[in-house]
Amino acid sequence: MPKYRAFVFALSLFVLAALDTACGQTPANSAQTLTTPPPIRREFRGVWIASVANIDWPSQPGLSTQEQKDELLGMFDRAVALRLNAVILQVRPAADAMYPSPYEPWSEYLTGQMGRAPSPWYDPLEFAVTEAHKRGLELHAWFNPYRARHPSARSAPSAGHISRTHPELVKKYGSMLWMDPGEPEVRDETIRVVLDVVQRYDIDGVHIDDYFYPYKEKDRRGRIIEFPDATSWRKYQRSGGSLSRDDWRRANVDSLIYQVYTRIKAAKPWVKFGISPFGVWRPNNPPGIGGFDSYAELYGDSRKWILLGWADYFTPQLYWPTTRDDLSYPVLLQWWVEQNAKGRHVWPGNYLDKVTGTQTGWPAQEMLDQVSLTRAQRGATGNVYFSMRSFMFGRDGLPEKLVAGPYATKALVPASPWQDSVPPLSPIVRVGRDAASGASTVSLQPQGVEPISLWLLRTRVGTDWTTEVLPGLQRFYMIPRVAGGVAPDELAVSAVDRSGNESAPTLQALLPSP
Repeated sequence: MPKYRAFVFALSLFVLAALDTACGQTPANSAQTLTTPPPIRREFRGVWIASVANIDWPSQPGLSTQEQKDELLGMFDRAVALRLNAVILQVRPAADAMYPSPYEPWSEYLTGQMGRAPSPWYDPLEFAVTEAHKRGLELHAWFNPYRARHPSARSAPSAGHISRTHPELVKKYGSMLWMDPGEPEVRDETIRVVLDVVQRYDIDGVHIDDYFYPYKEKDRRGRIIEFPDATSWRKYQRSGGSLSRDDWRRANVDSLIYQVYTRIKAAKPWVKFGISPFGVWRPNNPPGIGGFDSYAELYGDSRKWILLGWADYFTPQLYWPTTRDDLSYPVLLQWWVEQNAKGRHVWPGNYLDKVTGTQTGWPAQEMLDQVSLTRAQRGATGNVYFSMRSFMFGRDGLPEKLVAGPYATKALVPASPWQDSVPPLSPIVRVGRDAASGASTVSLQPQGVEPISLWLLRTRVGTDWTTEVLPGLQRFYMIPRVAGGVAPDELAVSAVDRSGNESAPTLQALLPSP
């Protein structure tokens, strides 16, 4: 753990030394009037933190409570240093829980044994939400909807695991256990688990990955194993169902996606629902694209979901280099944007783990190029990186290159106007002076009853503006002097609500230097 925190400290020093105080010094900014702050970039910058197989967090099962907390804080601090604005934390890897669930057992990836609680006891998800929000980060809870056991599992399923409480709903498939999507009880269980988290925790989003029906497994002779859903298929036929078996499977997944989306919105409209499907819907869509047929193999009709707007954001996993023609990053990204009939967010997923700087991996420049291509595609407004471990180790200087390049300034998560398009009231701002340092101080107070997610605080020196994003819980801020010890002349503070709407700014002249 010390190596994580040490690297975060070193990276933070690099960021501070990057002379980035002028936040967006462009000809457009210099043309702003003295009382009109420049707009901040709207861009989702997220990272997956995977718990399955201890990919990211915790780094190994059975760590002490303090070690688990320290590791997670190190990751959140790194995200802030990299100017990311969201983390997607896996909380349900395999019909288990990384938090105290009334429905599913504690995950073995947390404590080393399924069903065993952390000792000393704590609620990892509550801790994660609180600490993320303290740092101005969104926290999205990531659920696997159907997996019941991963090949990396070592402990026996506990008495409360679905494979023991309802073995008829769970099928052995190759090296895994999988809940049968054809059983309505499975769908109900996943929805119940998701809604429990939505209702009990102050999360900003719910996230589902690309594992619907499982990726095909093969037997020892290399033959594809058929998913063992004959029982649920016969039930469907006996009930009068007329769909083909493949269409029935897709309809099962469609039902889950639609119900999760609508039930989240009924409970908490501001909580975003996101899906990260495989990056290719079907080969030859668009023409010339090859690869895996997720529609036919995983039975996930992701094109249907984005056409109908059954989520707030879509993160197609575009895990290929920009130089690959048959799986072209910009071509696929454009295709996904073109399917987005309801104007939801499109934030492609990027394969960060491939950046190694070696002949067998990618150079850091590949990831920078993917960010540039995303920005160049109208209708795509951010990126999500898999996964956090690669940001912790920073191969080929990628963290430093990001903060010196595309992430040189902070960004706000794009607004979701279909959730709520009404901005909050402008804040009450009071300016004072710190007696010890002489620096200007700001007290922040929201107006109205709507919760404030973030403060957007901008200061002006001459015609140049500096932008800071602060957590909505913060009520006091000391304004630093810019390079050369010059004190800012003017202040503009906006409030940002849970749907990303920004209030009109409250403008204040700052006290002259003593």
